[in-house]
Amino acid sequence: MIKLYGIKSCPECSGLYEQVKNDDRFEIIDVAQHILLLKEFLRLRDNRDEFEPARENGYAGLPVFLLEDGSITFTPEDVGLKSCPLTDEVIDALHKEAEELRGKY
Repeated sequence: MIKLYGIKSCPECSGLYEQVKNDDRFEIIDVAQHILLLKEFLRLRDNRDEFEPARENGYAGLPVFLLEDGSITFTPEDVGLKSCPLTDEVIDALHKEAEELRGKY
């Protein structure tokens, strides 16, 4: 089974979630849902060379696919999916939403 690590509030991730819904080849792991899922992802991200560019540039490294053979890809097309590119409009909306959420529970 292919593990898809992501976060529901990430447009790239949620677009992929829609594509794999009801596809038993994929397991969605939303790392924002539980601290143990986040730790599982962080162990992967902090210890795999594939994440070096993400770490160097301050990116989370999501979405990412962990394949059955243990290899990693960030490219949806590698697992038969379509990329969900971000537009400037979506990025601006994300920043606005994040700013509104600061300090709120």
